[in-house]
Amino acid sequence: MNPELAQRILSHQTLDATGPFLALAIGVLVLVLIEILPALAALRSIAFLAALGAAAWAATRTLFGPEIPVFDGTYVANSTTSWWSLLFVASTLIAWVFGRRYYREEVRLEGEHDILLLTAASGMVLMAGSRDLLVFFVGLETLSVPLYALSAFRRSRSESVEAGMKYFVLGAFAAAVYLMGAALVYAATGTIQLSVMAARSDLLQEPLALTGIAMLAGAIFFKISVFPFHLWVPDVYQGAPSPVTTFMATGTKAAAFAFLLPLAFVLPIQSAGLIAAIALLTMAAGNLGALVQTDMKRLLAYSGIAHAGTMLLAIAGLSGDPQTGAASQAILFYMAAYTFTAGGAFGLVTMLESQTGRPVTIESLRGLSRKRPGIAAALTLFMLSLGGIPATGGFLGKYLIFSVAVRAEMIPAAVIGVLLSVVALGYYLRIVIALYMQPEVEGRPVPTETRPVSAAMAIVCAIMVLVLGVLPGWFLTNVR
Repeated sequence: MNPELAQRILSHQTLDATGPFLALAIGVLVLVLIEILPALAALRSIAFLAALGAAAWAATRTLFGPEIPVFDGTYVANSTTSWWSLLFVASTLIAWVFGRRYYREEVRLEGEHDILLLTAASGMVLMAGSRDLLVFFVGLETLSVPLYALSAFRRSRSESVEAGMKYFVLGAFAAAVYLMGAALVYAATGTIQLSVMAARSDLLQEPLALTGIAMLAGAIFFKISVFPFHLWVPDVYQGAPSPVTTFMATGTKAAAFAFLLPLAFVLPIQSAGLIAAIALLTMAAGNLGALVQTDMKRLLAYSGIAHAGTMLLAIAGLSGDPQTGAASQAILFYMAAYTFTAGGAFGLVTMLESQTGRPVTIESLRGLSRKRPGIAAALTLFMLSLGGIPATGGFLGKYLIFSVAVRAEMIPAAVIGVLLSVVALGYYLRIVIALYMQPEVEGRPVPTETRPVSAAMAIVCAIMVLVLGVLPGWFLTNVR
């Protein structure tokens, strides 16, 4: 290796910037070593948690400092990317904790599960810090390939294998579309680096570049599951193991939005109206689809589609009024609230499913408050936050998103978005009614097993939902 290149790679600045990614990558290697040496199996959980802790610590080192560009500006670390990295750590930890004692037939493969989970998290960190179309693609595939395997992890169950296959086929197609779009943008501008692209913004108006941008947007829209690229979500979420669904519902969206924000400058200003229309169609498709669902995982999948549309409305506002601060703050706060809210909701569904051995439906939740009041109370809080009820993180997140649209003079879009959010209360309150106001189902197995670690994580998620809703200042003042 060239000594000068080696010195640059091992410099203090580079190690600080890439610290979260390196911590997770080293964690993956350690877990692989533990799998090779069965005598070290008892250390697997410690190694996993140590990797997440090291990644979180590394992210805090750049949380309040100046931006650090490395590798010729293709990767950056700043306050925003550090917050995203902390969210990725949180979503990974939530999924991992709720996944403990979930797998029965695949218990001997839990080591592989943890390796894939940590690898996917490292891809998210790489996506958030990338400022180059190719670096982002590497991160995207580092995230996606483990998720394909995790979706089909319960290989003895046909629905899990089907979910993995669907996700793989559609994800591979989206990756091909992304690469084609990147190639067209490169052909038009002569670069795939965002900073250079910004300096050649006049070339982005060329037909070739616009075609490439449309393909890039379509591929990223697939990852965040917005209309019309959302149809895979309910089937994959329902078929995949519930801990994996928890991870996909939170981390994957966050990673895609983390890159979409710095990429938004390539979107033509004239596209603001089109993006707003896609956002509203996504909210409508998600909320109307959820109204008729009875399976909790499918219902929350459609709910996630609607929330992706809500966040996309801020991207539309950013296109119409390129003041990145407010939109970035709104999306980051919304995603933080959604991570703990959806993570907690999916986590409780995971607990109930693993204890009863059956899919969780709204019908099966009837009268649960009488037998498990703690689970019912936490699930109610998460539903109210997803619905945007005041004093929860979900409410303030929606307020910030719609404020971005209003500042961009997209008042009709903001009004329609608020009305669609009201529609969502129709299915969230159905769950609350089932928990508290309907009689129990005769002969239904009641979850009685106590899982202290999972219960503690549910409490943490509930506390964070309330803290973000009642005391958001500590978060908002530190997000730039």
